[in-house]
Amino acid sequence: MCGRFTLRTPLRQVADAFDLAPTAIVGEEWRSRYNIAPTQQVLVVRESPSSGERELVPLHWGLIPRWADDPAIGGRMINARSETLAEKPAFREAFRKRRCLIVADGFYEWRQGAKPKQPYYIHLKQDGPFAFAGLWEHWQHGELVINSCTIVTAEANDLLRPLHDRMPVVLPPEAYARWLDEDLQQSDELAPLLKPFPSEAMTMHPVSTAVNSARREGPELIATSAPLKTQGTLFD
Repeated sequence: MCGRFTLRTPLRQVADAFDLAPTAIVGEEWRSRYNIAPTQQVLVVRESPSSGERELVPLHWGLIPRWADDPAIGGRMINARSETLAEKPAFREAFRKRRCLIVADGFYEWRQGAKPKQPYYIHLKQDGPFAFAGLWEHWQHGELVINSCTIVTAEANDLLRPLHDRMPVVLPPEAYARWLDEDLQQSDELAPLLKPFPSEAMTMHPVSTAVNSARREGPELIATSAPLKTQGTLFD
């Protein structure tokens, strides 16, 4: 799964990485974030509903289905399992019509089955921005409008499996255009993209439990920390 991530990369570098024109950046200036949490704003690359061109927009993290009566349901929709995207009522229409790239440059995972749980920071060995496979949705009730998104997950790769059995789907740059292509709507056309990212291209290290609080921010959160003394894990 994915419950916290970072985006510390300047917007100009993000635009270069995702082949965006400066005019494609919509919304307020982004400040470096080291502890993005559910229900907060995230940056998303999608095809503009009006022009069809790629744009970079801030969306609410936690997908709110169009049919939802209460937007609070989005707090339970921060992740979507890749294996059931085409079946789940909350995700199937967005899977066909509203796919997006959620921009990040690292994420956190907590070692399961340990007390206390040790947080780890995971990023690409070639440090820089990358994309989680995402879905987005437009929800409106009267004058209240919320555009929201969710991160697609798959089985964990060998690197992350000792921590958790799931991980976010990280898409390589060559898959961006295919994932955003609205002409592709069938599961068998998209399923090959929804796989664990290669372990050898990623790295991780233990970090302080300060990241446990969504109120904490700053570069110290991703600094390597001495591992906690825990029991009942593969790392004992």
